[in-house]
Amino acid sequence: FGGAPPPPRNPRRYVYSWHCPDGPGFSCPFLIDTTGAYFRRDGIAGNYLGGMSPPEEEEPDPGDLSVDHDYFQEQIWPKLARRVPAFSSLRLRSSWAGYYDHNAFDRNGVLGPHPNLENLFLAAGFSGHGLQHAPAAGRAVAELVVKGRYESLDLRRLGCRRLVEGEPLEEDGV
Repeated sequence: FGGAPPPPRNPRRYVYSWHCPDGPGFSCPFLIDTTGAYFRRDGIAGNYLGGMSPPEEEEPDPGDLSVDHDYFQEQIWPKLARRVPAFSSLRLRSSWAGYYDHNAFDRNGVLGPHPNLENLFLAAGFSGHGLQHAPAAGRAVAELVVKGRYESLDLRRLGCRRLVEGEPLEEDGV
């Protein structure tokens, strides 16, 4: 985009799986603690998935997809155990690392035609909201390709123009 802010990037994230037979029951929703640690149930047998994004200055190298188990032991587990005392006895079962589709400029999706490349349409950088936004984003891109304009929803504010002009789309809940 020239001198514009960076396009979507893909920081590395870890997801951990643990077992805790005395953990929260089925009525427990996906929970994000005020510390940033998060978890959800994984099935019916006392298994959970969770993790936590590191501070920006501690982002792991995205070129290496190995899992940092010390990060769970030292940073995440204590926060989980403070939030859910039963997690003080959890047992880590497995983990994996992957990429988190992330728009570093304003943490909102980038949707629509690329400003400099003809016939390139973007639907990227939804920062974990991709599954939630996929039906609308897919329909929007299809309308742009087939009709040349948005018809169902006007999603121009998610376009590349804000990146080029340096005008972030502010949203506190992302």
